[in-house]
Amino acid sequence: MNHKGKRLYEGKAKVLYEGPEPGTLVVHFKDDATAFNGEKHEIIEGKGVLNNRISEFIFTRLGEMGIPTHFIKRLNMREQLVRKVEIIPLEVIVRNVAAGSIASRLGLREGERLPRTIIEYCYKDDALGDPLVAEEHIAAFGWASGPEMDDMVQLAVRINDYLSGLFAGIGIRLVDFKLEFGRQYSQDGMVRTVLADEISPDSCRLWDMGTDEKMDKDRFRRDLGGLVDAYAEVARRLGIMGGDDKGVPNGPRLVKS
Repeated sequence: MNHKGKRLYEGKAKVLYEGPEPGTLVVHFKDDATAFNGEKHEIIEGKGVLNNRISEFIFTRLGEMGIPTHFIKRLNMREQLVRKVEIIPLEVIVRNVAAGSIASRLGLREGERLPRTIIEYCYKDDALGDPLVAEEHIAAFGWASGPEMDDMVQLAVRINDYLSGLFAGIGIRLVDFKLEFGRQYSQDGMVRTVLADEISPDSCRLWDMGTDEKMDKDRFRRDLGGLVDAYAEVARRLGIMGGDDKGVPNGPRLVKS
């Protein structure tokens, strides 16, 4: 039985289809790797399979601890069934350690632990390069309401606490990560803020606690190589690499665009 309908949208790393029931979508994880707002692009075989499995694992665990999410179930090696939500046009970035743009913007040493966890916001607009914005901008332009901001911050803090412990338990430091949220409408007119998109090595910075080896998309951004091997190691440590993972190759194969 075909579980997906009309193709609705294609992004850099995923394709969205109509789901089998009203109010659902099918998310297909591609093997595309992009960086620098799409200026760098390659196809890395197996990446989509690993992101699908890792994100499924994390969303399932977050749901078990009471975090509302759009995730319903994994359909196959590359696809998930999710609830349709109205995406809030913000990226919520949670930072525990100085890395990436915050290090360059503020002159911090990469790897330096921040005095406290910092939450930043970016406006989701590819044409503008997803610019950093303040809460004042969010309120002024109506991108999210006050209650939605409260929900997103509270959920981000809870997610950070849980994931930091989860990854520390398998020898990985959660440096920073990106979250997206959506509005889920119920039949009685109620609106709930829920976690959407994905949580995977594409959207997190993950460093080995013993060596500081990067286990995330920085391997692609910085031409370090071994992206699939690093993602597979994250999956292995999480205990989700099983016998049906035949779609994951032994090593990366790059196809330049």
